[in-house]
Amino acid sequence: MTVIRPALRHLRLPFAALALWAGVAPAARAAPSIAMHGAPALPDGFAHFPYADPDAPKGGRLRLCLPGTFDSLNPFNLKAGSTAQGLVNMVYEPLMARSQDEPFTLYGLVARGLDTDEDRSFATFHLDPRARFSDGTAVTADDVRFTFDLLKEKGRPQQRQAFGLVKGVDTPDPLTIRFDLAGVGDRELPLFLGLMPVLPRHAVDPAHFDEATLKPPVASGPYRVTEVEPGTRLVLERDPNYWGRDLPTRRGMFNFDRVDIDYYRDANALFEVFKAGLCDFRIETDPARWLTGYDFPALQDGRDLKQAVPLRFPKGMEGFAFNTRRPLFADPRVREALAGMFDFGWVNRALYGGLYRRTPSFFAESELSSSGRPADAAEVALLAPYPGSVRPDVLAGVWRPPGGDGSGRERAEAKRALALLAEAGDRLDGTVMRLPNGEPFRFEIMVTEPRYQRLALAYADSLKEIGIEAAVRRVDEVQYQRRRQSFDFDMMPGQWLATASPGAEQRSRWSSAAADQPASFNLAGARSPAIDAAVSAIVAASSQEGYLAAVRALDRLLLTGFYVVPLFHTEDQWIAYASFLGRPKEVPLFGISNVTPIELWWRKRGG
Repeated sequence: MTVIRPALRHLRLPFAALALWAGVAPAARAAPSIAMHGAPALPDGFAHFPYADPDAPKGGRLRLCLPGTFDSLNPFNLKAGSTAQGLVNMVYEPLMARSQDEPFTLYGLVARGLDTDEDRSFATFHLDPRARFSDGTAVTADDVRFTFDLLKEKGRPQQRQAFGLVKGVDTPDPLTIRFDLAGVGDRELPLFLGLMPVLPRHAVDPAHFDEATLKPPVASGPYRVTEVEPGTRLVLERDPNYWGRDLPTRRGMFNFDRVDIDYYRDANALFEVFKAGLCDFRIETDPARWLTGYDFPALQDGRDLKQAVPLRFPKGMEGFAFNTRRPLFADPRVREALAGMFDFGWVNRALYGGLYRRTPSFFAESELSSSGRPADAAEVALLAPYPGSVRPDVLAGVWRPPGGDGSGRERAEAKRALALLAEAGDRLDGTVMRLPNGEPFRFEIMVTEPRYQRLALAYADSLKEIGIEAAVRRVDEVQYQRRRQSFDFDMMPGQWLATASPGAEQRSRWSSAAADQPASFNLAGARSPAIDAAVSAIVAASSQEGYLAAVRALDRLLLTGFYVVPLFHTEDQWIAYASFLGRPKEVPLFGISNVTPIELWWRKRGG
């Protein structure tokens, strides 16, 4: 059931007065929050998000060091593969703010609220008359419409696809924009529109929007870009005139006066600069380093701290993606055979000290996961039009990715893989696996990080046991992103982060329409009517029960398709940071930014 909260009566006069002061008529009363399912958790008039500290001190500098490089400051077009990090939410902000304590709920920001109906056949956003861009210009409905039209034509594939569903747009006054969604059947679309950034019509050149640019943007967020060293450095400074600093959705957040972001192409260099005290915060992804590398002087004398932060949201999938556009990987039996040769037991013991768990689902450790759950009647009904699309063990919830025995020479899985390959027409010729045409079975695994290189090399060694040659090729970040965007790879690592409310983003990851869209996240090139139907059922679900059934059905379809060699996950996020940094006691339930210091952390007084 759609639940939107009525606006507070006492807010009417201030907003109306501000609107008249701005020279426009006051907008109709809007609901200040909307939840994808159920009711918003926070009451009308809440003071701040529970995970933000309203008394956090402002000021000071934060120094971040990130991997990679950048050649653009525009995160909204196809050049975004090498866009500088730290711009979304910091410089650009959405119409409405997402709560990190709820699966998918939006609260007022640039739009102080929205109107919709039970069927979500329209979404009318009412802009806050106080909203301003960094150059002081008022944010208007014309800017929102300009942004919508621009991203619909030249934005990233998922934006173009979602915005293409909108039937019409109307701007009845400078503070109101209405989207006609009649007949779309996508209940998430009003919320997706609510996450749209607002670009200033007067400061954006549509003709060159799809080109990379290093020009500091004009936007409405709390920070401005003040320094740019192409590819290596970015400086953000808090806007002293930021219009939304006292909003409930911003109170206690964005506390640093300045954020310096330095980029490094080498992972070892990143760690060394942190050890040297040149960076204030680090997320560690290498378990070997986490176990043995954090014994340097700054940790020993208390200048730096390390912590394992529990992650309470669903664990997504990380794995090696098969490019099924390649004939080599078109047969799911081949993909299953190769996936079974990843010896997790040996990798976890030999490389990672046993810190990891094997990932059995695209939504692991959550109610969204199909793992350990037999399909219920609702799932069976969703899958009925596509007989055979889910294998029996996956339908029963008992399938698990093979773990290996930890020996590094897993005979049972090798025997099973050879049988599957034989069914697909491949044959073992001595020590060489040959394709049906007689050519050797060989492919390339493209990586860009040392940790993936190490994993890929271990995996390649396992594949040699069945006569398959996997060449591991490490490329730089720019080449990696360009090849990813054009699907110019055989196999590559991928991450499919899970939220507590998966929705329309699954189209870009798995839909048939996204399979050939440049820069989409459908790395595997999945094309399946059953998957398309499951994604449509997710975004159309009007009840929590129907929603869970659709997500679990999608999970089962993806597992059956063997689009990915599943890797592993941890229960915690490993972080290290300077002791002069402070953070709230409350950790967001579903937010990834519980380990991101920019939004919620601060520099302690005297630090």
